[in-house]
Amino acid sequence: MTGRDEEARVRALREQIDYHNYRYYVLDDPEIPDSEYDRLMRELQELEAAHPELVSPDSPTQRVGAQPLKEFAEVRHKVPMLSLGNAFSDEEMGDFDERVRKLLNTGQIEYSAEPKLDGLAISLRYEQGRLVQAATRGDGHRGEDVTSNVRTIGAIPLR
Repeated sequence: MTGRDEEARVRALREQIDYHNYRYYVLDDPEIPDSEYDRLMRELQELEAAHPELVSPDSPTQRVGAQPLKEFAEVRHKVPMLSLGNAFSDEEMGDFDERVRKLLNTGQIEYSAEPKLDGLAISLRYEQGRLVQAATRGDGHRGEDVTSNVRTIGAIPLR
């Protein structure tokens, strides 16, 4: 690809990913399977890694989750709710292990892994042992107050 081709492909991928994010997070009506979405995101990540000058603050690769909906009150997270990156190969798992061991300054580490299931990340805040707030991850810094909804989930302790 030439520089212009890569720039055009990055623009096209961002538009596609933004469209699918809207369908998934706002409309709750995805059109493509998660594996196809992951493929698009991975291609964009690889292009931006190879061409850092094409990275922009509004790129989908720079976001976590989605913007809060207007129907819910906005919650600002005291500690950002971030997301781990995906690993698609043994090599990427090895790279992850190496980064963790280096960060922890240790040797062998045992891991427990489970298949990734899509779902909803919720931040629960308790004060004096009582549930006072439940918030979605949103964009990682701002989420939606869903306390009333979460109070209906029997598996979540209210105190």
